Amino acid sequence: MTDAQRKVRHAQEVDELCAGFVRAFSGQSDLHFRGRRLHRGRRALPWYAPHLHPSPDTDDFASFRGTADGLALRLRESDAGLHATLRPEEPVERMLFEMLEQFRVESLAPDAMPGMQRNLRHRHEAWSLGFHHSGLTDTARGLLLYAVAQICRARVCGQQVVEETEDMLEATRFGLAPHIGHQLAGLRRDRADQAAYAVHALEIAKTVAAMLHGAGPDDTRADDEAGEDEADTDDRRNIFSLVADMDREVVEHYTAAESGRSALLEGEGAGYRVFTTAYDCEHDAATLVRRELLVEYRERLDRRIVSQGLNLARLSRALQALLAEPLRQGWDNAQEEGHIDGRRLAQLVASPTERRLFRTERMEPVADCVVGFLIDCSGSMKEHAESVAMLVDVMARALEQAGIASEILGFTTGAWNGGRARRDWQRAGRPAHPGRLNERCHIVFKDAETPWRRARQSIAALLKADLFREGIDGEAVDWACARLMARSESRKRLLVVSDGSPMDSATNLANDAHYLDHHLQDVVARHEQQGAIGIAGVGVGLDLSPYYSRSHVLDLNALGGQAAFGDLIELLADARVR
Repeated sequence: MTDAQRKVRHAQEVDELCAGFVRAFSGQSDLHFRGRRLHRGRRALPWYAPHLHPSPDTDDFASFRGTADGLALRLRESDAGLHATLRPEEPVERMLFEMLEQFRVESLAPDAMPGMQRNLRHRHEAWSLGFHHSGLTDTARGLLLYAVAQICRARVCGQQVVEETEDMLEATRFGLAPHIGHQLAGLRRDRADQAAYAVHALEIAKTVAAMLHGAGPDDTRADDEAGEDEADTDDRRNIFSLVADMDREVVEHYTAAESGRSALLEGEGAGYRVFTTAYDCEHDAATLVRRELLVEYRERLDRRIVSQGLNLARLSRALQALLAEPLRQGWDNAQEEGHIDGRRLAQLVASPTERRLFRTERMEPVADCVVGFLIDCSGSMKEHAESVAMLVDVMARALEQAGIASEILGFTTGAWNGGRARRDWQRAGRPAHPGRLNERCHIVFKDAETPWRRARQSIAALLKADLFREGIDGEAVDWACARLMARSESRKRLLVVSDGSPMDSATNLANDAHYLDHHLQDVVARHEQQGAIGIAGVGVGLDLSPYYSRSHVLDLNALGGQAAFGDLIELLADARVR
C-alpha cells in the first residue's frame, strides 16, 4: 500500500470512528461523514463552528475526537428548529451566533465524561493556536475575532483562555468589556436555556459584527494604533475570507439537484420501460463532426490547456500513488539477504566466502485500474463544454502517463421532445405509461483501448454545441458500467459529470415528473450495492448527492490551477469499492 493510499484509508477510518460515536451519543442512526462533512442521509448538516473542521494534514487524532464530541453535543443539546428561527441573516453575525451556540452545548458536556471535556478543550486550543500562528491575529480585526472566541468560550465553559495567547488578549479584552460585558454574564447564567441564551448571543454577534465591519468606535482606534492604514483593505479581505470559510452555508450557493420518487415506478409490479429502441444509437464522436471543424476545436482546446499552466507530471504521480498497488513482479537474484536461492548452493561449495546466495521478491506499483468519465451532454451543459473537455482531456493524459486505462463517454438524445420515438407513440394511440420516450444517443469520445494521442481529436468533439440536447442519465450509467465490467482490470471507477437532474420532456410528460430521477437513483443504488464499480457524481455547480452517495461540486472557476484536479483525485479515492 502506498503512502497516499494509507493516508486516504486512515482518514476514512477516522471518519467512520467519529461518525460511530456521533450516532451513539446523539441517538441519530443516519449520520455519516462524507468529504469531511457530517451528513444526515444524503443531506449535509450545517458547519456549526470554525473549530469543528480539523485537517487530516495538520491535526492529531485527539482533535478529531473533540470534533466528534462537539458535533454529538450539538445534535443532542441544541434545538435545530428553534436555532433556525433565531439565527440572523447577516453573514458575520450568523457565523458568530453559530459559534456561540456551539460554546453553549460544549459547556453542557456531562461531568461523568471527563474525557469528552478534555477532547473539546484540546480541539478548541488546537484551532486557536492554528489561528494565531497563521498570522491572523496580527491584524486588528483578526485579533478582535480571536479575542471574542477566547473570552466567550472561557466564560461559558468556565475554563481559562489559551495560555500562550493570554497576555496578547488583555488590551482587547479590556476594550470589549464596556460593549459586551453584560451579555457575557448572561451567557454563563442562561447556558441551560437555549432561548434565553440566544438573546445575549444575538446582542454579542450584532455588536462584534459592527466592529468587524468598521462601524464600531474601537475598530478605528485599533487601526490607527497599528499605523497601517494602507493595509486596511488587506486586513478586511483576510478576515472576511476567513469568515466565509467558517460559514460555508452563507457563501456556498450550490443547490442540490431536485429529485423525487415516481408514482409509476413505485407502483406494484411496475418497472422502468422503454417505448422503443428502434432509434437508439451509439456513435464514435469523431464521426459526428467534420474533420476540419475537429481540427479547429482541438487547437482551441489545446490553447485553453496551455493557458492553465498545469503540472501534468505531478498530477500523474498523484494518480499513480493513489490507484497503483504494489504487486509481485518476479525476483531479484544474487542478494546478500532474503530467501535462500537453491540454485546457487553449488556456488557456496565452490566459494565458501560467497555471500550473494539469496533472492528477494521484487514489488512494483501496478495500477490495475480503469477510470471512466461519463459526461452529461444535455443542453444546459453546453456553456460548460470547453471547461469540462479540458478537465477530462488532462485527466485522461495524466492517467495514461500513470499506466491507468481511461475512457470518456457522453450521453444525450437524438432529438428534442421525443423525436421519432414520440411520433411512434402518438401513432400507436398514446398508450399510458410508455416509459422512456426519446431516441437515446450514447457517444464514445475515447475508449479504454485507445491511447490519448489517437483520441485527442475525438475528445475535442465535446465542443460541438449541437450534440447537446436532453439527458437520460440512468440508462447512460448502466451503459458506462457495462463497458467497465467488460474490462479485465480488478478495480473500476466511474465519474459522472453533470449539471442537473435527468431531463427528457417527452418522457416526463407521458409518465410523471420524477420518472427519470427515480430510475437514476435505482440504477446508482444497484451498482453501489453490487460493489464492483466505484461510482461518484461530479456536479458542475450542482450538488448531485440526491443521486450519488459519493459526490463533489466542481467549481469551474478553480480550473486555473491544480485545485479542481486535486478534488477529483480525492473523489477517486473516496469512490473506492466498499
